Parts: sequence; C-alpha cells; structure tokens
Amino acid sequence: MKIAKIEDMHCDAGWRDFSFLKITTDQGIVGWSEYNEGYGSAGITAVIRRMAAGLIGENPRAVERIMSMQYAITRQAPGGINQQAMAAIENALLDVKAKSLGVPVYELFGGKVRERLPLYWSHCGSYRFRNADVMKVEPVRSLDDLVKLGKHVRERGFKALKTNIFRFDLDPPNMYQPGFGRTPGGPELNADGATLAAIRDGLSAFRQGAGPDMGILLDTNFNFKTEGYIKVARACEPYNLFWLEIDSYDPEGLRLIRDRAPMPIASCESLFSRRQFRPFFENRSIDVSIIDVPWNGLAEGYKISTMAEAYEINCAPHNFYGHMSTLMSANLCAAMPNFRIMEIDIDDVPWKDDLVTHPPVIRNGELIVPDRPGWGADVNEEAVKAHPPKNPHP
Repeated sequence: MKIAKIEDMHCDAGWRDFSFLKITTDQGIVGWSEYNEGYGSAGITAVIRRMAAGLIGENPRAVERIMSMQYAITRQAPGGINQQAMAAIENALLDVKAKSLGVPVYELFGGKVRERLPLYWSHCGSYRFRNADVMKVEPVRSLDDLVKLGKHVRERGFKALKTNIFRFDLDPPNMYQPGFGRTPGGPELNADGATLAAIRDGLSAFRQGAGPDMGILLDTNFNFKTEGYIKVARACEPYNLFWLEIDSYDPEGLRLIRDRAPMPIASCESLFSRRQFRPFFENRSIDVSIIDVPWNGLAEGYKISTMAEAYEINCAPHNFYGHMSTLMSANLCAAMPNFRIMEIDIDDVPWKDDLVTHPPVIRNGELIVPDRPGWGADVNEEAVKAHPPKNPHP
C-alpha cells in the first residue's frame, strides 16, 4: 500500500472554519483527520502541503517511521505550526492504518479500556454572546441567562460544564479575554476587583441553575499572571470547582498556584510533545494534564498520557473543534488508562452533524465509544462543499 494523494478541505463553521486532511492510498483506503487553522495557527495548510509533497509513494502504515522522519526534518523549529501540521498527517495515517486492518484506531494502542466517556459541556454560555443567531439558541445577556443555561445543561443529562469569565458589567457584555488580546485588560493581565467579582457572580449563577451536584470547571486561559491566578483561585473557593483551568508556559509558577489553590488545577492544552509536557510533570504543576490531539497527534498524545501516568496524573483532551476531532479524541480517551473526563462543544452550527457520516452518540452526558473501523466516521465531502469556508485557503 502506498500514499497516492493528500488533500485538504475546509468549510464554514460559523465564527471559524473547520479544516480536514484526506489521505488516499493506491488501494482506495481513505484516512481523515481534523485540524484547525484559527486561534493563532494561520498557515498550517501551507505547511501540511509542503510536508505532504514528500510523502507520496510512502507506505501509510509505517506511521512511526514517517513521523520520526518529520520530527527530524523539523528539529530546528520544533513545536508550533510544524507540530500541528505533523499531527494532522499522523492522525490521517492512523485512520488509514486502522481501516486497512478493519479495526478502530484505539485497537492500535492496546484496545479500549472503557465503553463510555463522561463529557463536560464546554464553553457553556461563551459562544452565546455573539453567535446565538447562527447556532439558533437563546443568547446570553445576563446572569439570569446563566441560571437558565445551567438548568438546561442539567436537564440534558450532563454531569459537568465548563465556562469562561463573563463581564456583564460592561457595555456590551462580553467574554473576558485580555490574554488573547480580545478585550481590555492586557498586556498587564492583572486580576482587579471587578473581574474577581464577575467570576464569583458567574459561578454563583451556574451553581444556582445547575445544582450542587454539577461539576463546574472554570477556564481562565492566559488571562492573568501568577499573582492573578492565585487571587482567582481564592475567589472560586466557595463554588466547589471540578477544576480551575490555567494556560501557562511556566511550570514553576503553575506549581506555586497549585500549592495555594483549594481546587484541582488543569493545564497544558497549549503544549507540544512529551518534551514540553515533561517539566510540568516533574514539577508537579498540575492535577490534570490536557492534551490536544489535533495539535500533537494521537500517537504522540498517547505517549504523553503514558508519561503522565508515571507521575499519577490523569489526562483529558482539549477538544473544542468539530465532530471528527471529537472522534479522534474519543479514541485516545478510550485507550488511555489514566482518563479524567472529555471536553465537547454542544453549542455549535446547525450543520455540524452533517459534516461526518456518523456523528458522535451522546447518552446521558456520556459519549458512546464507536466500534467502526478507523475513527468511526468519515468526512461527508458533499456537506463540506455545501458550506464553503469564510477564509481563503489558496
């Protein structure tokens, strides 16, 4: 078997685009992966095309050899866009290999440990500030709306939700994101009294609506420095968080936060490869390690999870993408023993289900691990073409 063709495809996903990689073999087997060119990752498609040019004619089942060579070629510029491009290729190759053997991808990594994956409803309320119309859902405009949304999540059978920081005291109300340069508060990233009050009010509203048994996760992204994160952790203490999520490139600083925080700390979603994760494990910086499968690749992600287990750390996927990414992440979660919980975006564009042949099955807040070969679904190319991307991919 040889790689005959490598193509990229893109479609409109409301406030972003979904991107897919398609690897076709000379035997007609097709492997898919999902990647993301937004959120600071512009240019992945061009890098993928450059890497793909040298892979035509290669044996697609030699995944480890191909990826080891790609790592060597990019050794002087590791991580970042190069790693994300490599991950897109790796994931599509794994789909090819599993389909050629007639098994799900998780069977390549020892088989599944579990049949069902507990989920948390991610970005709960976050997308409803600006994108309620395209999603055809009720917008979020007030704390009362968060109370209603928390109740809705509970009624849908979910046992956990993750939210962000909302500023209803501003005009217009918005999601607080100075760490990404999207709202005031940067570059200094201080935790002032108004922001801490907003955090308390939002958590209180969700707790009121979702009830005492709902696991509530707060994602603070890159929005503070070490001092500010400690203040945020103390402000969150009365609300019994499932975890406080922090983005940081400083393992020692994150360990300081963890030592002073009264709740579990989750982090590492922005890291690449075992080499970047290692100091966070060695410094005992986290309680939960978050692994991005579209960024790292499932094979590398599984290696990261194995390393984490040696430090008694459980793992969760970073998964705020489309259904193909969800199925990719689900195969990792099914296989790794040290699984914590799986992220999924429920609020999304109405045509999201159409983009894959078999959307994920969710029952009572849990994802049922599929047993079809490969990821468990293919991309529906006609549906992708029916929703052309907003951003050009020449």
